[in-house]
Amino acid sequence: MSHNVANITRRRLLGSGAAVSASVIAGCIGGGGGSGNNDRFHFTQEQSREEQFDPVVSNDAYSFQVIQLVFDGLYEYGENLELQPKLAAGEPTVEREGTRYIFELEEGATFHNGDEVTAEDVEHSFVAPVEEETENAAEYNMIENTEVIDDYQLQVDLGDQPYGPFELATMGVTVVSKSARTEDRDAYNTNPVGSGPFTFAELQENEYVDLERNDDYWDDLEPNLPSVRFVAHDDNAGRVSDIRAGNTDAIAGIPNDDWSVLENEEGVQLHSAESPTFMYMAFNCNEGPTTNPQVRKAIAHSFSMSDFIESNAGNVTSPMYSPIPPVVNEVWEFPEDEYQNMLPSYDPDRAQSLLDEHAPDDFTPTIITPEGIRAQLAERIATRLDEIGYGADVQKLDFATLVEKYTTGNASDYQMYLLGWTGGPDPDYYLYPLFHESQAGTNQGHYYGGSDGFHQNIADARNSADQEQRYDLYEPVIREIVEQLPVMPAFTQDNTMASRNYVSGLQAHPEVTRNPTLVAEYTNVSLE
Repeated sequence: MSHNVANITRRRLLGSGAAVSASVIAGCIGGGGGSGNNDRFHFTQEQSREEQFDPVVSNDAYSFQVIQLVFDGLYEYGENLELQPKLAAGEPTVEREGTRYIFELEEGATFHNGDEVTAEDVEHSFVAPVEEETENAAEYNMIENTEVIDDYQLQVDLGDQPYGPFELATMGVTVVSKSARTEDRDAYNTNPVGSGPFTFAELQENEYVDLERNDDYWDDLEPNLPSVRFVAHDDNAGRVSDIRAGNTDAIAGIPNDDWSVLENEEGVQLHSAESPTFMYMAFNCNEGPTTNPQVRKAIAHSFSMSDFIESNAGNVTSPMYSPIPPVVNEVWEFPEDEYQNMLPSYDPDRAQSLLDEHAPDDFTPTIITPEGIRAQLAERIATRLDEIGYGADVQKLDFATLVEKYTTGNASDYQMYLLGWTGGPDPDYYLYPLFHESQAGTNQGHYYGGSDGFHQNIADARNSADQEQRYDLYEPVIREIVEQLPVMPAFTQDNTMASRNYVSGLQAHPEVTRNPTLVAEYTNVSLE
């Protein structure tokens, strides 16, 4: 996946920091919204949707927040990002040294039109993104061949080599109805047929999406909520006003400065979960003074990341000490405490000494950044550098211009840039796109050469099905990034929500597209 300016993708939503079209929600708040009358759950999203609800096509997080209630996955993420069977009857049979997977399906699972979910539907869900060259193709293009064994068994063959993230990511495919979808793909995209706990009821583009409870849901789970309305409100102040006034039952995306306001608001409760996001500051390792690791370390010594987080975002972010988000690290157990101790601490004297020795006398690095909290971090760094006799030129750019500049690798364009990335519970999501040499000039603009074996380890781990072997390949790569600082870890952004206190069972999920989770093994939201 690349930073494509044209679209905000599920993984890229926090990487860009850019808002999609700022549609106005007019007249869509009210009715069941904020009534607390057990009628309709009114949920206000933090950004507008692209209004594409076919999982084969859709690639924005906010449309997927709707999709995840209408569709089931072959496997789905649990409350701790563990991938669990949903339409699959259990774990797959793995053959051919990790390059063949045989899935067995639950019998009796049905789509909303009454058709049974079969292996042919799952096969179509795997291959359609590649055949139709949708933005989701890269998530499935490692599949070489599929074979429907019978109605309830599907064989999936990868290429010559295993694909490491397959079991933690690709198996989570959202299953569509092949017959309903191929009959009219355009209609399916705005009126989809899934097999999930809610049915698609009505779409008013750029206004609202209404869902209704699937009373014939094939699973044992029975949603408490009879209906759900999704609206979007891109304006932070507007969302906060809505929840305070009771115009909505729940909102997503609590601004840091409003956290304490809502925390003390009568009738409002807050929800938060760390997400698998990676915010970072990257150094230009291709040209200029920041190719010298001592200069990079000097800049890292010049300011306190922990102080910045505490003062600017402590309510809605968590610090990071490596490129692997903490919630992903919990799965893999890399030595995060060691990485924390390896990172340069705030030491302005050391910073000045290193810059005096290794940087030009007139060193004033250019930092390019999107608006928002990352711009605030860039300005904090510039202030601290100024205090030790250097300084920085902070350029706040729109995302298109930022991409155009940071991918050049030219020292005349930048010495540092701030961006972010989000993915799933596999290190490949963060290490291959952002650090492998094949991605230089596309997803990463630091152009870090690395030690012998650095890039090969990343590639080998991607092509291994042995998770212990992958750990052994990844660990020295992560350690080298922390030591050499081609990228300085900053923070991970939390998924936050606020709800009225009559909303019961709502909790934030680490994966943004799973919010709000309204019915699962561990919760069943209701209005009381």
